[in-house]
Amino acid sequence: MKKHRKSNFAKREERTAYKLLVPALIILLLIAIYPLGQVFYTSFTDRQFASGQETEFVGFDNYRRLLSVTVQQLEPLVDEETNQIVIDDETGNTVYERPIDVLPRDPIRYREYRQFSLMGNQYVLGATDVDFIDAIKNTVVFTVTSVFLELVLGLGVALVVNSNFKGKGATRTAMLIPWAVITVVSARMWEWMLAPNRTGMFNMLLDRFGLTDGSIAFLASSSFQLPAMIAVDVWKTTPFMALLLLAGLQTIPDELYEAAAIDGAGPVKQFFSITFPLLKPAMAVALIFRTLDALRVFDVFQVLLGQSEYSMATYNYFQLIGNRNMGLASAIGVIIFIIIFGFAIIYIKSLGVEMDETS
Repeated sequence: MKKHRKSNFAKREERTAYKLLVPALIILLLIAIYPLGQVFYTSFTDRQFASGQETEFVGFDNYRRLLSVTVQQLEPLVDEETNQIVIDDETGNTVYERPIDVLPRDPIRYREYRQFSLMGNQYVLGATDVDFIDAIKNTVVFTVTSVFLELVLGLGVALVVNSNFKGKGATRTAMLIPWAVITVVSARMWEWMLAPNRTGMFNMLLDRFGLTDGSIAFLASSSFQLPAMIAVDVWKTTPFMALLLLAGLQTIPDELYEAAAIDGAGPVKQFFSITFPLLKPAMAVALIFRTLDALRVFDVFQVLLGQSEYSMATYNYFQLIGNRNMGLASAIGVIIFIIIFGFAIIYIKSLGVEMDETS
């Protein structure tokens, strides 16, 4: 009888809990699931933004246009008279046929993205949308590099400010200043510092130390554009990463370190035996938040690079506002969503923070 009563009470509690969740589920449906579903649907159409043009269902055409790639082998050119392979007189290298002659044009036109050599053969990598493939590469490199640097630097800062020293409160407040600055404002600050002459701080320093002539175009040269974006993001967002990790550090009991010290464990062993394992949940949360932000980075690229180099988000903006291609822009949004979801799953699995079913 007692078990039966408890069972009925538990069922009533469960029903009450579901009823209390209904308002939250309705709000979530309205502000998240419905718009997401609309984006997914629009990605399968040719809808134009701010246009009266009739919308048609095009299936996966938008995704094929964005993600179609091909690899074609380039054959060496042969002189018709001598029947010998043509050699460039200036470089001494073999002359190959033009990529435009081997890349498919029907039903989708491919453009050259990269050429590369493999096992003595020359190949060309073609894509239907070279700018988007480049945007994916830029975004992934930016994300992996900046998040890794922010994790390492943020962990170092968090360990420092978690220790006891005079002025700890002021230090914690000061470390948040870069993160508190509006991103567009910080981007403009870095734009002035990265100016391509000696009015820019970095060129002035390089010129003063005799390393360059002080005229490096950090934001115009393809070699420096992505490193510059990473530097701006690391400077601004490392405090946020440190703040999240500091919150995780403060949940670790001091008694564990005291017991480890009694057992003869030094600071390094304490870090890998106590701090790192217990910090994994906080680290996973920090990585997911930062990766989500980095994969959809927009403001830094848009302010500093404009259309000279794209991230996935700025290319999405360009297609939606510049080309008014809402269907294609929605497909880009879906691809960004899938990539973010994949990164989140990888972090959760690799860091082992899934909840135990028995807990």
